[in-house]
Amino acid sequence: MKCKIVERGCVSTLDHLKEAIRRKRPGLLRRGVVLQHDNATPHSANLTQQWLQRYGWEILPHPAHSPDLAPSDIHLFGPLKRHLGGMAFETEDDLISELRNWFDNLDDDFFRKGIK
Repeated sequence: MKCKIVERGCVSTLDHLKEAIRRKRPGLLRRGVVLQHDNATPHSANLTQQWLQRYGWEILPHPAHSPDLAPSDIHLFGPLKRHLGGMAFETEDDLISELRNWFDNLDDDFFRKGIK
């Protein structure tokens, strides 16, 4: 889901989030959802946090610049997101299989660029 920046004349990120969830995933508007986000300002804004608490979502703590991610890992996110975009998986094993295939087919140059 792409978030829109809060600007004059644009829909707010919170309104966009609400609409996207209601339209695409109405079952998420219940307790028991665990969310981890990147602490971007729209995600950590008071209004957004209050709205998420209203539905009893648990927010996992994840400090900005967390040391559990190597800088070279960040290089993976965009290409992986583009690869998985639009795919649906029946089982966790199907997802793991697809991820293994994707990683196996990356050339060495991909990782060299990411490390640099």
